[in-house]
Amino acid sequence: MRAGDLCVVGLGGNSIIPGNRSGSIEEQRALTRTTMAQVAAQVAHGVQVVLTHGNGPIIGNIALRNEAMAHEIPPMPLDICGADSQGGVGYMVQQSLQNELARLDLSREVATVITQVEVDPVDPAFRTPTKPIGPFYTPAQAERLARDKGWLLRDDAGRGWRRLVPSPRPQRIVEIAVIRTLVDEGVIVICVGGGGIPVIRRGTEWVGVEAVIDKDHTAAVLGTQLHASRLILLTGVETVMRGFGTPTQSPLRSINLDEAELLLAAGEFPSGSMGPKIRAALDFLATGGAEVIITDPQHLSEALAGNTGTHIAVH
Repeated sequence: MRAGDLCVVGLGGNSIIPGNRSGSIEEQRALTRTTMAQVAAQVAHGVQVVLTHGNGPIIGNIALRNEAMAHEIPPMPLDICGADSQGGVGYMVQQSLQNELARLDLSREVATVITQVEVDPVDPAFRTPTKPIGPFYTPAQAERLARDKGWLLRDDAGRGWRRLVPSPRPQRIVEIAVIRTLVDEGVIVICVGGGGIPVIRRGTEWVGVEAVIDKDHTAAVLGTQLHASRLILLTGVETVMRGFGTPTQSPLRSINLDEAELLLAAGEFPSGSMGPKIRAALDFLATGGAEVIITDPQHLSEALAGNTGTHIAVH
């Protein structure tokens, strides 16, 4: 990557709490610091980065704590849960990056911006919840939760049943002017965590709504509004696979916009897997972005050097 390029890096929530670990704070810190070491190395080479992150399954755990203590403490709505997760995860990412920059003797300011994202109040997503959040449940547990709490749940790729909430499409980032000012001043910004806090306009006021925005779609909007050249989406795999889970699966190293659209239309990328990332990539490239890279945190530096990961470009 060329020095001076502005790059939006989206850290997946499940890259902070991998599914095969307990998810303790110590594990979260260790994994976050490993990723931030690679980010700091890119900063040392002159790359401008803006960071965003997921909040799953963290926001689901926050919502679960609300439900567990509802008899003593009034539950917080999902927009407040999202803000809560932005602060907690943002702090962890911010501190980890500050420590890694100091280790490299780099003097750079890092700031987390609690960020609102405007959504359409009549988005069809409010009528049809599709976003899974929180822990996995057995079929019996899911049936009981649907009956007792009125939740909508579904099986998530055979891993268990999860609660579904509305996931409207992001329209614009409310604090984009603040973020742009900080970036222009050389600050490394962490923002729109968990897809951003979903808000709507009601007269002259902003009002939070019960929803969770897809983090990849918001990362694409962030990249577009900042005129970033590259969007990096970090997930649980080194490369996107064609024919994933089949005997003939093969890594997709480099594809163009048209090829990605054809593969998506053919059902190659399911909505519960790579679908949102590919759609976000297409949106970003269609609005002026130069390249999207999809890889895992461990291979970030190698992917930026062009040695691994999935690279999607316009041509």
